[in-house]
Amino acid sequence: MTDQRTSARDGTRQTGFDRRLVPPMMLGSVLNPINSTIVAVALVPIGTAFGAPPSQTAWLVSALYLATALGQPVVGRLIDIFGPRRLFLFSTSLVGVAGVVGTAAPNLGVLIAARVLLGFGTCAGYPAAMALLRSEAARTGRDSPAGVLTALAVANQTIAVVGPLLGGLLIGLGGWRSTFALNIPLAAVAVALGALRLPRQPKEPEQPGTGARARGGLAAQIDLPGMALFAAMLFSLLLFLMNLHTRTWYLPVVTVAAGACFAVRELRARTPFIDLRVLGGNAPLLATYGRALVAYVVSYAFLYGFTQWTEESYGLSPFHAGLVQIPMFLVGIAVSVTVGRRGGVLGKLLFGAVGQIVACLLMLTLTAASPVWALLLLAVVFGIPQGSNSLALQNSVYFQSDPERTGSSAGLLRTFAYLGSMIASSATAASFGERAGTSGMHHLAWIMLGAGVLFLLVTVADRSLRRLSPGSAAPSQRARKD
Repeated sequence: MTDQRTSARDGTRQTGFDRRLVPPMMLGSVLNPINSTIVAVALVPIGTAFGAPPSQTAWLVSALYLATALGQPVVGRLIDIFGPRRLFLFSTSLVGVAGVVGTAAPNLGVLIAARVLLGFGTCAGYPAAMALLRSEAARTGRDSPAGVLTALAVANQTIAVVGPLLGGLLIGLGGWRSTFALNIPLAAVAVALGALRLPRQPKEPEQPGTGARARGGLAAQIDLPGMALFAAMLFSLLLFLMNLHTRTWYLPVVTVAAGACFAVRELRARTPFIDLRVLGGNAPLLATYGRALVAYVVSYAFLYGFTQWTEESYGLSPFHAGLVQIPMFLVGIAVSVTVGRRGGVLGKLLFGAVGQIVACLLMLTLTAASPVWALLLLAVVFGIPQGSNSLALQNSVYFQSDPERTGSSAGLLRTFAYLGSMIASSATAASFGERAGTSGMHHLAWIMLGAGVLFLLVTVADRSLRRLSPGSAAPSQRARKD
């Protein structure tokens, strides 16, 4: 039954989108990107403090991605079952704990553990926001405002701009430990907003004779074996992508074996963690996940690979290399705000696909003798897919996913994005070798161009995108209505 909320001030019935949900949604969703970007400027001082080489401090980045890639769909599924409030409060509390552990860390191992905690703690923000949007649409009987979806995308891109600059400021004022301490007040505010504004999950009336059985079947409802097999499959795959070498040949074998067991388990489970039958019958959603993976291969390869080249071969300082990236994020924000006013996703995806291809072609023309304005122009062009693709992919999942699995579907989108980041990392390492030279940068650009062309072909071939707009429903949703 759709609940009707009342205003705390005047007791009037509230039938429009509850704008009080926006602040905790925004803050929760940016906890992950701010911790992803702020560490980029802290790696060198952390390595100096603990006498650790780059090969070891790199785990501060990988630990967060591994934990987040594993945790997003798991936490998303728990949100689908228990509602966003409890998972949001628990996870954001972990962010505060991770901030304390990281601030007081006596060695690199403890610091990496703090990053793992941060990864799991930031897992709930984005799936909770998407689940809240879905529940508000069900409560009001209207689609959630496009502006809220746009605000989610813009908030994440804004943090991508602010993160490195904020990190540099904090390190200058209080050292690298202040980048971890920042999470303590952020988590406190997020928990307070969540406790005050997130709706409680309504209790459904029990059918006669089913209460004890339902309580006893909680473990089956959350499908712990399925989650464990999914984690084993993804963990082994990510470890292999992070360290491509013949001596790690056993990791793909583990991935395939765990994947096979996971498929068997999910097809037999009464309440599967990921309903493979529904997901397999939702080809548009699968195509969206594939597009996300390819898009983020291009995005992360540019973000890390191109930046490394500007420092090692072009001769920019880390500070100036970061400044070169700023136009990409600013243009991305402007593009998100502009295209977010239009319905549908096909135009956004085509716009982003063309932007990716043009940017990769421009990247192939750069050398160590290129003028600075050429680097800035490249960053501007890369801002087009940065803003258009992220918004379109987010909107696609919102409209294509099963309403009862919005949280886990949103989590899977982030998982595929992080898979793309791992592939980009491997492609960057393979292209550069010992040094980020111009020939290696061009090799990486060809890989990115191939991914960009694939993104365009998959988008053009997907006829379902022409019907995807506010008010549309995924195949699973239409089946429910029928």
